[in-house]
Amino acid sequence: MIFDNQYEQQRIQKAEDLNALGISPYPHNITRDTTTSEFKKRFSYIVDSEEKRDESKSATLSGRVKFLRLMGKAAFVKIEDENGILQIYVARDNLPDGFYNSVFKKLIEVGDIITVSGYPFVTKTGELSLHATDLKLATKAIKPLPEKFHGLQDKELRYRHRYLDMIMNPDVKKTFKIRSKIVSLTRRFFEEKGFLEVETPMMHPIAGGANARAFVTHHNALNIQRYLRIAPELYLKRLVVGGFESVFEINRNFRNEGMDHTHNPEFTMLEFYWAYHNYEDLMNLTEELFERLLKELDLPSKLPYADMEIDFKTPFKRISWSESLTEIGDIPKEIIQNKDKMFSYLKDHDINVEKNLSIAKLQTELFDAFVEPKLINPTFITHYPIEISPLARRSDEDPQIADRFEFFIAGKEIANGFNELNDPIDQYERFAKQIENKNAGDEEAHQMDEEYVHALGYGLPPTAGEGIGIDRIAMILTNSRSIRDVILFPAMKPLKKEQIDEDKE
Repeated sequence: MIFDNQYEQQRIQKAEDLNALGISPYPHNITRDTTTSEFKKRFSYIVDSEEKRDESKSATLSGRVKFLRLMGKAAFVKIEDENGILQIYVARDNLPDGFYNSVFKKLIEVGDIITVSGYPFVTKTGELSLHATDLKLATKAIKPLPEKFHGLQDKELRYRHRYLDMIMNPDVKKTFKIRSKIVSLTRRFFEEKGFLEVETPMMHPIAGGANARAFVTHHNALNIQRYLRIAPELYLKRLVVGGFESVFEINRNFRNEGMDHTHNPEFTMLEFYWAYHNYEDLMNLTEELFERLLKELDLPSKLPYADMEIDFKTPFKRISWSESLTEIGDIPKEIIQNKDKMFSYLKDHDINVEKNLSIAKLQTELFDAFVEPKLINPTFITHYPIEISPLARRSDEDPQIADRFEFFIAGKEIANGFNELNDPIDQYERFAKQIENKNAGDEEAHQMDEEYVHALGYGLPPTAGEGIGIDRIAMILTNSRSIRDVILFPAMKPLKKEQIDEDKE
């Protein structure tokens, strides 16, 4: 049985005892007329009154019992709802005859959810509380909560049992409320700018839109292979071809790759496309978005993150890819166009790479090791090599450079944007190059998406597009060190049997 330890069995017995008394441990049609925060706001005047109580007023609240102290004929209880904690004073003589001794003292305990009615008063210690005149059990908890002084500290356990994490750690609920506001504020921001929110397929016939390994599934009825999307890019740009000139989507992407403090196999992205604009317009819009988020979330322009302080004052720093290698990464200028010298430099710094990598990919290794960790304040890195930008438009000034940027905060990539490639012939040739790379062993390279090239043949207007990681924004704005702290149910390794048994205890 799933509930088989002694404490759970004791609680199951109490549920049976409640049934024997004609009291359902799981009643329905339970209602309340206020929340803990509303109660405190509504009756705050009593704190300064002479009487310190108002028996002419009443309120009904529901919440989980987080603290219970019995004192013979009375008890103090603290209940918690989504909005906070409130103290309840329960006296034997204010409840129905026999209820206090036979039900409340014996069968209700910490972890249970109760509904309480009564009037507001202030205790001798000055705490606004509720004096109970009626009390009902709303839900009997079978599993006991963790011991209060140690709480729920185990990170793995917190992520696996997020509901328990939320019960025991109020700051967790606060983090996810902020995350929810980030999404809603972002949606409103783009709608106000005239963008249309759309939904595109989650299952793709061809994996594309980014260099990443895809999850593979199978459609039984059609007997065909499908890929969970790694990015919505190619579908969103089809819509721009079709005449939607400014579109966005906030939704999940899936990448079959490793997990660490900034990567989860499924994650939330904002992706948007803006016809008749360029990548510099995207950078300006990104600055506006962050200004709006900080303002609406009532956050200062300087925020702590880990052991850093991030300054969000606009305009954000902009620097080219090649300049960042020398000015930020302190890499000698004379080596960044020489394959042998870059390879030796990486080797001297204990970074092992394949010797046959191209100049652009060796530069990428240098950037990842020596530049990215130093990008603490919001920074746009611009003018990436075209070789590592397969969907970006070539610069008119230098065809080896893409009209592209990546956006970094606290050493993390937050966004990627560029002028979209709208030349169907050039796009076809780049897809063909990806096939060569795939055949040469590049697991992140993808198949030819001929249908997308077909769409480009009808004409994609000059367009700029950007993808922004919602999870990583949430990490930065809530000072969360791991992406798993801002994803309600992150991916976890499966437990072994002995770990499951230990967890149940």
